[in-house]
Amino acid sequence: MTAVSTADQPTLAPSIPRQLLLDSGYVLLGLPLALASFVVLLVGSALSVGLVVTVIGLPILSGTLHAARAFADIERLRLPAVLRQPRIRPHYRAPEPGASAWRRIFVPIRDAQSWLDLAHGIFRLIVAIATFVVTLVWWAGAVAGTLYWAYDWALPRGGPDDTDLAELLGLGGSAAARVGLHSAIGLFFLITLPIVARGCALMQAGFARAMLTGVAEMRDRITVLEEQKRAAVSAEAAALRRLERDIHDGPQQRLVRLAMDLSRARQQLASDPEAAGRTLDEAVAQTRDTLAELRSLSRGIAPPILVDRGLPSALAALAGRGLIPIELQVDPTLGTPGGRLDPAVESTAYFVVAEALTNVAKHSRATTCQVGVERADGRLTVSVGDDGQGGAHLAKGHGLVGIADRVRAAGGELRVVSPTGGPTEVRADLPL
Repeated sequence: MTAVSTADQPTLAPSIPRQLLLDSGYVLLGLPLALASFVVLLVGSALSVGLVVTVIGLPILSGTLHAARAFADIERLRLPAVLRQPRIRPHYRAPEPGASAWRRIFVPIRDAQSWLDLAHGIFRLIVAIATFVVTLVWWAGAVAGTLYWAYDWALPRGGPDDTDLAELLGLGGSAAARVGLHSAIGLFFLITLPIVARGCALMQAGFARAMLTGVAEMRDRITVLEEQKRAAVSAEAAALRRLERDIHDGPQQRLVRLAMDLSRARQQLASDPEAAGRTLDEAVAQTRDTLAELRSLSRGIAPPILVDRGLPSALAALAGRGLIPIELQVDPTLGTPGGRLDPAVESTAYFVVAEALTNVAKHSRATTCQVGVERADGRLTVSVGDDGQGGAHLAKGHGLVGIADRVRAAGGELRVVSPTGGPTEVRADLPL
């Protein structure tokens, strides 16, 4: 059982008056819903327990669990307004195709989430009554106190033994004292009303979330972590294979030739010193080329400039080696001591840009390229666009699968927009 989210981003925080109305409506409407679910589910549970020894008890229990699921779905629809989170609904057990009637009856009984829905539907009444009373009292105090001046004259006054609250506090028995005191009390209730309503709503919503979506969220998180682990293993294996291939095709072949040149030069020293000198010159050239390739490979693994000076400098050096003009727009704060990112995030962002630029040079036939890195709302957005022929897709490879695995391993998401004919944009969103 995993959770299904109906939104990609959490809901933005509304204004204080709007949030007050949302919280108050959630709490006040929660009581009649809690009463309805309490009555229906308690009666259904009692009947099913009483008739469990007969054949009728199990269908009643199954129907009660389905009713609990319906009340739980209503509550899940109300939660996002309070928690400011996407709506999450667990995957319930489903009957197998062609299952008999009795098998269908036993499906909700074997589903753990159905029993959590039942427990929530019965015990939510306790929380609903407490939050309803507190919220209603605060609303009554705020409205009655702030408007006391409008109806003070209409209130009946008793005899000399009838002492007003203002008199008990030593403020006197005048109308001004009464209005001032009650208005101050109403103002207190009015100022604290958003806080109290918010607290009551969060208490009720927190209980609902723990019972209705908590297990599903935990299982969903486990699934995401497993996918990230598989992506990290896949990305690491692909990087090792690529490094092995690059070493075998480049430096290793040059070192083999270097060894052969040196052996040939040693044989030529006695018979033909001039030929030996030429052979040694070739060996020196091979050594330089080998060192250049090794430096290039080391930059692909962990460039020193990324560790020493940060992401902006590393990307600038990367863009400077590009085969086509590259427009670079990077948040300059990412290179400052206080703005440096986590090393894993920096490495992933650098890898995304490096692999994307390699794909642009090899496959896109582009004439210009744009690289952008921006930090906002706790996320790092890395985008690489070009004006090439388009047609790039994750299923086609060209390094995009490796980028996707690396981004997914970091908990991010990769999107590729590349219609036929171009342009192409590769965008990675990484959490900070």
